[in-house]
Amino acid sequence: MNETTPISPPADAAGTPSADEKLWALFAHLSILVGGAITGGWAFSIGCFVGPLIIWIIKKDTMPFVNDQAKEALNFAITLSIIGFALLMITIMSLGIGVILTVPMLLFVGLGALILVIIAAVKANEGVAYRYPLTIRLVN
Repeated sequence: MNETTPISPPADAAGTPSADEKLWALFAHLSILVGGAITGGWAFSIGCFVGPLIIWIIKKDTMPFVNDQAKEALNFAITLSIIGFALLMITIMSLGIGVILTVPMLLFVGLGALILVIIAAVKANEGVAYRYPLTIRLVN
């Protein structure tokens, strides 16, 4: 007899995520901000996507909603890192003159990211699957 014990409470018949799944999905989105705060937000460094990556790796097999939302947060964090790296390269290649354009663009992207992460966290807490706009979806 093969007996399995679920790690978290299963979703109800309508397919809505459990409270545990909502909480972990919320953490996946907010971990982008935590990673940015820990690294000082330096050009959306690697710290931004470590949190969603860890949550996705740990919960992907046991919580379908967290699997989806952690992948979405991870893809968004990777996109932010690519944008930050591109702006840094523009600044370096222009011998620093590009700072006139790249710093305002970085501030604009940072503010937009903050707003989108907060929206995603609220939606995840409501049990709604959120999709970030203009995100490169590398992790499927």
